[in-house]
Amino acid sequence: MGAISLRRYLLLGILLPIGILIVINTVSLYRQTLGAINIAYDRTLLASAKTIGEQLDVEGYDELSVLRATVPYSALEAFEADNRSQLVYRVSNLQGEVISGFGELPFWRGRIPDQGAYAALVAFYDDRFRNDEVRVAVLLQPVASAQGRGMAVVQVAETLELRETLARKVLLDTLWRQALLIAVIVLVVIVVVQRATRPVRRLSGELKARPEGDLTPVAAPDAPRELLPLIEATNQVMQRLQNLTEHQKRFVRDASHQLRTPLAVLKTQVQSALRGDVAPQQALREIEDTVERATVLANQMLALAKVEQLRQQTDAQAQDWPALLRAVVVDVSPLLADKDIDFEIITQPATVHAHEWMLRELARNLLHNAIKHSPRGGALSVRLVSDNSYAALTISDGGPGISAELTARLYEPFSAGDVRQGSGLGLAICREITQALGGSITLENREDHGRIAGLDATVRLPLVHNVG
Repeated sequence: MGAISLRRYLLLGILLPIGILIVINTVSLYRQTLGAINIAYDRTLLASAKTIGEQLDVEGYDELSVLRATVPYSALEAFEADNRSQLVYRVSNLQGEVISGFGELPFWRGRIPDQGAYAALVAFYDDRFRNDEVRVAVLLQPVASAQGRGMAVVQVAETLELRETLARKVLLDTLWRQALLIAVIVLVVIVVVQRATRPVRRLSGELKARPEGDLTPVAAPDAPRELLPLIEATNQVMQRLQNLTEHQKRFVRDASHQLRTPLAVLKTQVQSALRGDVAPQQALREIEDTVERATVLANQMLALAKVEQLRQQTDAQAQDWPALLRAVVVDVSPLLADKDIDFEIITQPATVHAHEWMLRELARNLLHNAIKHSPRGGALSVRLVSDNSYAALTISDGGPGISAELTARLYEPFSAGDVRQGSGLGLAICREITQALGGSITLENREDHGRIAGLDATVRLPLVHNVG
């Protein structure tokens, strides 16, 4: 199923409940009106029955009473509304014997309600007369005279043509008014929804009209308050895309620039070897060194790009930093042994929230730099300590330290000096990783009796849930 539009959703959400409510209200109003019509016409039937009861006479008492009725049909004409309905009556004794009226009207065999709406002994019911539906009022009328006392059963029936006609008229009038009300509501809702969604359409048009690659923030000062979170989230996504795009452009630019030099050197070395300018073994060693430097450069550039990629992801987990640090130390142990370095590692428990690759790459770059610039037979120590909020990793080497001029551009890519003798990406990678993890990195010269005794590289990262 296709996604439903916001306008259609609002229209359905507003009009559907209103439509159901109007239908329920129409049915209820029609029933109430029909009930009122029945009550009004039932009162007419009761009045007709009372008029007939007043025309009765009796001789004898109770079971021996004989009822007489002299009811001209003209007595009922006053109660006939028009020619569309017909009134008929029947007067009987309690045994059902017809005294006057229409014997075809079925005799009443029902029961008077205990708590009726009228003071008289009257009941109303539906029946049939000559195959027509009729409404019947039955009145138990006491009859008394100087010659006797008895009880008469007076039934007055009316055909339903007038009631049905009036009910249909009421229904049609109600439906017409409700239809007009629905039309007005639909018109109002459409106009309101159209105006309410205008900022969305305008914003959509502005985004579609943007040139390719335009990731500037969306400006919508007149947008409704409900759209502000969406606009803010859109701007945040655009900002992340802008950063990612700029990083990719910078990576392509740096790669094309930095890899050109070792590739050119490699080509020159190969041509020189082919011409026989240098001995084969020397040429191969020079080519191997160039390839190794290009490989390190390519790996570090890929690592820098991967840091930015992981920065955009949110699936980092809690990591045991000391365990990962010791695993990296094992990996670089051949380098430590090759320079006969006096190595020491001290760790305290520390759990940080990060990608495992980030912590490994951070430790590997710092250890490589420290090993590279430690003198043969020198000392190198690794200490990982933690407090209530942060864990601090300090790697101390015995190298020459860093100069003041190099300190200002130390973390810039490809800013290697004589101190680091490399591509200049190692510390840039370390800084990007620590920033991505919400931490910090510092490099400070360590002095001993006024002279530089080495370099301390310190990384501070926040602990998970203040684990100490």
